[in-house]
Amino acid sequence: MVNLIEFTVGNFLSFNEKKTLSMEAASIRELPENTFVKGNCKLLKSAVVYGANSSGKSNLINALKFMKETILNSSKLNSTDKFNVSPFLLNEEAAQSPSYFEILFYHFDVRYRYGFELDDDRVYAEWLYTLPARGTKKEQLLFARDLEGIAVSELFNGASGLEERTRDNGLFLSVCDQFNVILAGSLIRAIDSIVIVSGVDHKDLDSMTRVYMTSETRLIKDFFRELQLGFTDIRTSGEDKWQDKALTTHNVYDGRGNIKGQHLFKILESESAGTNKVYDLAGYLLYALEFGLTIVIDELDAKLHPLLTKKIIEMFHSEEVNPKDAQLIFATHDTNLLGCDCFRRDQIWFAEKNKKEETDLYSLVEFRNAEGTKVRNDRNYEKDYIEGRYGAIPFIGNFSNLMKDGKEKRD
Repeated sequence: MVNLIEFTVGNFLSFNEKKTLSMEAASIRELPENTFVKGNCKLLKSAVVYGANSSGKSNLINALKFMKETILNSSKLNSTDKFNVSPFLLNEEAAQSPSYFEILFYHFDVRYRYGFELDDDRVYAEWLYTLPARGTKKEQLLFARDLEGIAVSELFNGASGLEERTRDNGLFLSVCDQFNVILAGSLIRAIDSIVIVSGVDHKDLDSMTRVYMTSETRLIKDFFRELQLGFTDIRTSGEDKWQDKALTTHNVYDGRGNIKGQHLFKILESESAGTNKVYDLAGYLLYALEFGLTIVIDELDAKLHPLLTKKIIEMFHSEEVNPKDAQLIFATHDTNLLGCDCFRRDQIWFAEKNKKEETDLYSLVEFRNAEGTKVRNDRNYEKDYIEGRYGAIPFIGNFSNLMKDGKEKRD
């Protein structure tokens, strides 16, 4: 179980300088139901990231995915294998420098801060700190690594002596897990529990939905029924019950509108792209809610009606539906969500590239206008964003002479 506090990335893809997505609630009063208390922190149940195409929204999610996969896979690398990291290539110094990743999170009731710096060939730095007790303000070092070596605290039970077993292209945390250091294994499983999925390329993500269709049938059927996707029931199909993914049931009516029977349809062939997306993601959404996990979705809104997207967000904000404080982080272009009183100002984030094509990341609560004043909570966020008051929108040229200019050139 993980509750995310912060994720920081630097020198990766379109991120040059270090940028941090924070899930720690600001000292503002609106929508307290969108927050929960964990240890010393008040955390957010969701965060949304807006920005123009190619602004870096997906790169933020890809950075978290890269960190997670590197932690899981570094122990499997041979001494000559590469990390395949992608630094910021539009700055000569950055292109030759290591990339930076750090995650701050709660695992059960203990806070941890873990991070590393690496390039394709080696780890330059790695660190793990903890803040174990409620009321404690000073972090305790578990281990710290640089090019000179690895310093291990006696608090990191079982890790001492594994320094020499750690290759240049291996993470010390992963090595500790290999040698059955209990805390290392627990933290890696916690980070692995962060669900990261695409809202566009989702057709192969239905494995968790299949689990719920067989073991938690009532729960997932209730989920689909509440979303009112147009069918009356959903079930598995045939002897090879996943050959057709699932079957949906629709009523058959006579000329007077009376129900005379039912007809089964293959969901993949007969239901909409949006319905298929909801089916594919349903298992992961329920999994996160049931176990209090963090789920990160790129382009949650793609193929979905705005009211359906809003309903999914409200599930995570609801104390009844989300009693274990699962967190939802997603990127979107759906500006309708800014106008429906779904979010606090600290839940709304923007990704924007500067003139050097570096991604900046900032929240609405920290944004200042030209006069240096904060954004009030009674502003129309959707209208202001579309008008460019917060930045992070595309700058589109004038197409009025496009075909005319083309015709003149052809003539």
